[in-house]
Amino acid sequence: MTARESWLLRTEHTVYEVALADTGQWAELVAWGPHGVESGPSPLDWSRRTHFITPADLAPAEYIPYGLRPFNGADLVAQRPGAERGVYWRFTEASADADRALRLVFTDDTLGLRAALCYETVAGTDVILRWTELTCVGDDELRLERFDSAAVNIPAADAARLTYLSGQWSREFQRTQLELTRGRFEMGSTQAVPGHAYAPWLAVQDAAAPAEGATPTYGIALEWSGNWHITADAEPGGALRVRAGRVPHEGAVRLAPGATLTTPRLACAFSPDGLEGLARVWHRYERGLTGDRMNRPRKVLYNSWEATGFAVEAASQLELASLAADMGAELFVVDDGWFPGRADDTGGLGDWTPDPKAFPAGFDDFIGQVRALGMDFGLWVEPEAISPASELYARHPEWVYRVEGRPATLVRNQLLLDLGRTDVQDFVLATLDRLLGDHPISYLKWDMNRPPTERGRPGGGPAEQQDLDAAHVAGYLRVLDHLRAHHPDVTVEGCAGGGARIEHATIARTDVVWPSDNTAPLDRLSIQYGYLHAHAPHTMSSWVTDSPGVFDPRPRSLGFRFVNAMAGVLGIGADIRTWTPEQRTEAAGWVARYKDIRDVIHHGEIRLLNTPADATCGVQYDEPGGARVVVTAWNTGRLDGAPLVPGRASRLRLRGLDPRARYADTATGTVLSGAHLLHSGLPFTWSAHYDAELVVLTRQ
Repeated sequence: MTARESWLLRTEHTVYEVALADTGQWAELVAWGPHGVESGPSPLDWSRRTHFITPADLAPAEYIPYGLRPFNGADLVAQRPGAERGVYWRFTEASADADRALRLVFTDDTLGLRAALCYETVAGTDVILRWTELTCVGDDELRLERFDSAAVNIPAADAARLTYLSGQWSREFQRTQLELTRGRFEMGSTQAVPGHAYAPWLAVQDAAAPAEGATPTYGIALEWSGNWHITADAEPGGALRVRAGRVPHEGAVRLAPGATLTTPRLACAFSPDGLEGLARVWHRYERGLTGDRMNRPRKVLYNSWEATGFAVEAASQLELASLAADMGAELFVVDDGWFPGRADDTGGLGDWTPDPKAFPAGFDDFIGQVRALGMDFGLWVEPEAISPASELYARHPEWVYRVEGRPATLVRNQLLLDLGRTDVQDFVLATLDRLLGDHPISYLKWDMNRPPTERGRPGGGPAEQQDLDAAHVAGYLRVLDHLRAHHPDVTVEGCAGGGARIEHATIARTDVVWPSDNTAPLDRLSIQYGYLHAHAPHTMSSWVTDSPGVFDPRPRSLGFRFVNAMAGVLGIGADIRTWTPEQRTEAAGWVARYKDIRDVIHHGEIRLLNTPADATCGVQYDEPGGARVVVTAWNTGRLDGAPLVPGRASRLRLRGLDPRARYADTATGTVLSGAHLLHSGLPFTWSAHYDAELVVLTRQ
């Protein structure tokens, strides 16, 4: 074993080279980028850039503890309870599987800690998964104050451009950018879910290069459904170093002798083609996470929430179902309000049985009438929630998170079940098995509208030994895994008051997710623009709702709303009883057009054409093999300097086409060359009532 032994991981288009430091005390990144980037001096050698800090603080270390790295921030902080913090490990062994997997082990015999840095490439993608396994090998338990999944080192000459997704409830996934020259940027959540404010996703570029085009772009995404953080440090030596991991609820966890803590996986991605190229890398990765279910069409749904709210009863639901079926909907979903005690949000949660008053002829009779219309049937549930007025709470008040002797805070008039408890998990599993086993339900919308506040478990022992956040995540994933295994034909939608729980662990176990409760057309356009930078269209459930609607008084045409929702998985959530016959006919036309091209939208490679801040923007979807190109385009109504006259024309330059080929518009028959579409652009003629279009081009 030499002091500078190195290992090379290879993805479809990239390489990732790691070497052992000269001291043998840590591993460091040598090169990350396209094939061949490893031949030559490393751009990450900052060893002689500054004085007065340790070599470990300057090194592009892959994972390094406090003790070895005392100044610039460490990835691991560990101690024996009551003793000084610090880990001083040494390299002990490596194992590699060709260029596909790597495991580097470091041990501190004095402390009694062994750490394995784990790497795994994902076939068919440019994603490398990284995580760390921490094992207590001594006689005393360890206190882990910080235990990140990995650190990522990125070259940036003078400043780094960070692109992240921020917002709040009803404004999730806003693409946000800043330049970090010196200092620290940190984001995260302590709400037991990733949260509405930030997504556990970050893209990094050299700020001197443009955001789009041939710009090397690095990305990370944390696979964790609970508390988390991502921290980026522009360090004195010239490094941009990003750390990511979960955050323990009580500030630390205890690791017993012989026990192993495995951190969440951190997905690391690279593209040489800017933020849009990185988006395509993430989309390909998420299509792989979906597995064989990727081949099942995501059905056009109708959801009754915005039409009826809590006032669920069979007659009005069947009226909506009949109208939805006439428009081509393939799935009818009854939202909140179908169970007893649910006239408003003050009761009922936990008592998951159909309300006999709402369905006097029986729930199965009601479902049978929906299915007779040619649609599948779906149902909303919030299995983690409980109402204080429910029968379940009367039987099991000990099942909720609470701090002994302290008052409970109601959020949305409800409390949260401690899903880390096995008995609570068993109750949820039995409830879902009963609903799905007793009734022909094909779709389940899992919602979560309330983060934990007084998060305790009386009688569970010392707080640091409970690790409540990890236990809740494990219970949540256990239930989702059970649904996959025991109800494989049921489509599962993930929702948390909108987009508060969207990350790779959830996406791998659900079929679609709900990015935001806000379906206002222009707001949703911005939400979906940010969402598509990180996540694939086949995961993005989107509804057509009434305009003006709940969130936004700015009107948009029915066409705009449909084309907007067709950019992902199409749904309808408006009160279609109030629509005119002409509107319903138009809607049926849009639904039929969507069914013709949804396979391209869900399986194709995307290109983001302009932004919602521009007067005209769109999304281009290229069918695998290149036979069809689908373009969804919108006129935002923003002023661009041209007079506001009917028939005003604009163009969107397409990308990635063969300039020598010819492409025919399937609706008009117009044939344009690839060179024209690339250079001059695809023309659109907007008017006051014509503000969106779906164009399908076939290669001749």
